[in-house]
Amino acid sequence: MKPLALALALALSATPAGAQDLSLMLDWFVNPDHAPIIVADEMGFFAEAGLTVEITAPADPSDPPRMLASGQVDLAVGYQPQLHLQVHEGLPLTRIATLVATPLNCMTVMADGPVRSIADLKGRKVGYSVPGMETALMAAMLEGAGLSIDDVELVNVGWSLSPALMTGQVDATLGGFRNFEMTQMRLEGAEGRCLFVEENGIPAYDELILLANPRTMDPDATARFVAAMERGAHYILNHPDEAWKLFRDAYPDLDDELNRQAWSATLPRFSQSPGAVDHTRYARFEAFLHDAGLIEKVLPVAALAMDPGA
Repeated sequence: MKPLALALALALSATPAGAQDLSLMLDWFVNPDHAPIIVADEMGFFAEAGLTVEITAPADPSDPPRMLASGQVDLAVGYQPQLHLQVHEGLPLTRIATLVATPLNCMTVMADGPVRSIADLKGRKVGYSVPGMETALMAAMLEGAGLSIDDVELVNVGWSLSPALMTGQVDATLGGFRNFEMTQMRLEGAEGRCLFVEENGIPAYDELILLANPRTMDPDATARFVAAMERGAHYILNHPDEAWKLFRDAYPDLDDELNRQAWSATLPRFSQSPGAVDHTRYARFEAFLHDAGLIEKVLPVAALAMDPGA
């Protein structure tokens, strides 16, 4: 058999005759945080892995984990901090891959304002959007600065984090992503400054992760999905301009300055080994939540995360 014919025969034999369908629900509307998934889809990496992936956005960002737990979707994008709490609530979820391998959450203040450090928050208003996790993070950050949660006034501003800060409704916000909110503020003529959570008492964690239901997941299909997504992450790293064009062409409504700048800010944070589990990181965050009183016992990492390709 000639070399070209042999290569074609091997490629065809490695691809399943019929593509397997997988449904994936994002955590929110499509944005640069999801680039490895979108690029893998646009480059045909999922198809080459014998998969047809249906990507949808939720009506409410709290929906994906519960829809996954109830079997309405095969995979979902989530967040490591919330995963810990969701598993303790009894939801059948496990982490199968990492999208964004660093925290994005940020304590945002005005660059020209009076708050230069966490200690400067005493007696001031702090806006947030998600009770529970964010208030726990806030308490830990304040404790590291010698303060308590009673030393600040917490204000639930919903999803209007940047507007609340820029209009002076609050003196700081927690919950905005440093790759988006900071850029959005700058484009609107306001300069913000980020007090990084991982530099102020919070253990480092994976921000965006891929979740599966361990009771219903197809291990082989899941492993193939993660391997294809890894190819997407590598393509973005090696060909950032071409990858942006793929992303932009797939979602033309995102071709604006906010998303272009967010793309550049997010690119170095994508995991290049998305399937690999950082056991120390997950164990450390589980212990942090236990010490904060948010969970009653510490679960082993195997109850929270897995590498489907291992």
